[in-house]
Amino acid sequence: MKYQNNIPATKVERATKFVQTGIKVGGNYIKHYAKKAFDSSVTREDLHEENAADIYSALSELKGSALKVAQMMSMDRNLLPRAYTDRFAMAQYSAPPLSGPLVVKTFTSYFGKTPQQIFDTFGMNAVNAASIGQVHQATKDGKKLAVKIQYPGVAQSVQADLKMVKPFAVRLMNLNDRDVDKYMDEVETKLLEETDYRLELRRSREISEACAHLTGLKFAHYYPEYSSERVLTMDWMEGKHLDEFLKTNPAQEVRDKIGQALWDFYDYQVHTLRKVHADPHPGNFLMQPDGTLGVIDFGCVKEIPESYYTNYFTLINPDFLFDERLTEQTFFGLEFLHENDTPAERKFYVDLFREMIVLLGKPFHQEVFDFGDQAYFNGVFEYADRLSRMKELRESKVARGSKDALYINRTYYGLYAMLNQLQARVRTSSPAWIWQLSER
Repeated sequence: MKYQNNIPATKVERATKFVQTGIKVGGNYIKHYAKKAFDSSVTREDLHEENAADIYSALSELKGSALKVAQMMSMDRNLLPRAYTDRFAMAQYSAPPLSGPLVVKTFTSYFGKTPQQIFDTFGMNAVNAASIGQVHQATKDGKKLAVKIQYPGVAQSVQADLKMVKPFAVRLMNLNDRDVDKYMDEVETKLLEETDYRLELRRSREISEACAHLTGLKFAHYYPEYSSERVLTMDWMEGKHLDEFLKTNPAQEVRDKIGQALWDFYDYQVHTLRKVHADPHPGNFLMQPDGTLGVIDFGCVKEIPESYYTNYFTLINPDFLFDERLTEQTFFGLEFLHENDTPAERKFYVDLFREMIVLLGKPFHQEVFDFGDQAYFNGVFEYADRLSRMKELRESKVARGSKDALYINRTYYGLYAMLNQLQARVRTSSPAWIWQLSER
């Protein structure tokens, strides 16, 4: 495994890496068209493969916010060419790890001791390396532990990284500057929160304790005495990440059990706690042969404002969705509509977003929903593709949608995507909160 002995930390070093990568990608285009002139079998996918490899290589060396954005984009299989999503998905749990000396330096900075002086045993080779930090295995007093260590300089580079990533995101995701600016503060806030391991420790314990009664879930115990702003220690949890788990060819009953645990976990957080583990990618869950689901990362938690919650979930009730007055009022609350919209624009956006709500709300309206129904997901992907190409949205004078939607939508998209990979059949019908909202 390739290890890193240093991470570009200053603005100049990180900006230089971005520029070098841009030059390399530009060179790939030149090489691609030169090859194509002599070999008609050369395809656009070949170009995507080269660019994805070069961009991921640079981001994985930078780590932090830059790599996190790639990880977030990899969750949407319809957003980017396959070469990018496959390569960026590596950011979930297989980025190049830090070398031993940097690990020791982090410990001595925050504890005044090396990891070997703190734990009975400490594995210097990382067992998992992602965008913000990497995980090592340790033991203490007979307990097997997971020790997460944040990469040096990640917290200090968030703002500068986002400014550098922005043009890349605008071009690759087909967004305009205005849309990106509207949500950039939300992304920056969440990324800064993810770098505060003391905050993650508190949230991990709060949500784990609140959800401990749910069937099929397992949470780690956390150790404040072995944690700091940049180090987080918890019990070691056994299990496999989703792709590895699926290779064992689990029975449908086991897939359904894990899928139900995932659904119930998110349902309870959103509708009871009003705050949610907003990073549902496969790297944050461990699956066991008996259908038990381990949750291992609470770095990204979205607290849901009451007004946004009421507007967002009122629309899930099909009895309300075709009430024209209430739908329009709710769309204003969600910032799908704006006061300066013309009557024609209002009708266009109401029809467009009603279609979205009907599509995404479908799992709530059945006794049991089969997330293995690929026809349903093809419909979701086709709708998303249509939105990305829609001239009216690209040229809209205002961004459509509240900033609060960014992480709520990401949560449900990630949840649906995982359930789809599991091909799980889940009990989803008649949640009590729909009827509670209908009585307001």
